[in-house]
Amino acid sequence: MTAIEILGPGGPEVLKPATRPVPRPGRGEVLLRVAAAGVNRPDVLQRKGGYAPPPGASDIPGLELAGEVVALGEGVETWQVGDAVCALVAGGGYAEYAVAPAAQCLPVPRGLTPVEAAALPETFFTVWSNVFDRGGLRQGERFLVHGGSSGIGTTAIQLAVAFGARVFATAGSAEKCAACEALGAERAINYREEDFVEVVEQAAGGCDLILDMVGGAYIPRDVALLSPDGRLVFIAFLGGPKVELNFSQVMVKRLTLTGSTLRPRDVAFKAAIAASLQARVWPLLEAGTVKPVIHRTFPLAEAAAAHALMESSAHIGKIVLTT
Repeated sequence: MTAIEILGPGGPEVLKPATRPVPRPGRGEVLLRVAAAGVNRPDVLQRKGGYAPPPGASDIPGLELAGEVVALGEGVETWQVGDAVCALVAGGGYAEYAVAPAAQCLPVPRGLTPVEAAALPETFFTVWSNVFDRGGLRQGERFLVHGGSSGIGTTAIQLAVAFGARVFATAGSAEKCAACEALGAERAINYREEDFVEVVEQAAGGCDLILDMVGGAYIPRDVALLSPDGRLVFIAFLGGPKVELNFSQVMVKRLTLTGSTLRPRDVAFKAAIAASLQARVWPLLEAGTVKPVIHRTFPLAEAAAAHALMESSAHIGKIVLTT
């Protein structure tokens, strides 16, 4: 099969097509013929040498994909050969074939294309786990997501709106802010021109939950914006992981600061998220209430160009590779 290898830490040019053996599914796994694979920020970090695959995972990048089940590992009874699924994987998505834990597969929602389905797992698993499970977002609460035009952001906006929250977002241009508001955000803030703390304070009187993938200088501003019993959830640190913070505000307002990484978690943990998504989110996808935002697709062999686009931050929504 053709797969994309990382020749060594570096820029997009280190991504090269190579020939690899088709993998074999182990116990509890399925082999998928890949139709499309999503491109995500962790893939870029892995390419640069900053996010090694967990033990036992493929060194081929790619954390989500959609395709057809072509073989079953021992003990798999939930899927059959020929089923159309999308899957969250710990690596291996940038290839013509990939193995995935059966419990981390979900049916392609009715009405969605393979490209759209491939854009679901990484962002939807991440948002559900961090916004709803860890962050505890409830109907009527005020929710702010930084990076609202990203794959994570566009997913978080739609799901939070669907479950009855008041949603705010930050983004870096008028076009990106308009996209966030078109998805349901009450107000999108251009962080290059406005102070998100002032805007959300004026519009909503504070915030109950913030999903932050920026970190750095945003952290004390997040803490200032949060209302009593507010929650701040970190999923990345594009602006850096270190900052000076006055923790007296955390005490006085009884704040919760938390965060997570998904890739190293075990199959059982991810299977529980998959079950929640199938029960509570897949009906929204099939009804058209929520839909992945696809910015552009690239052929698998052009993975380097896909990474260059992601690093430019010119995209709105997801970038997807097709085989």
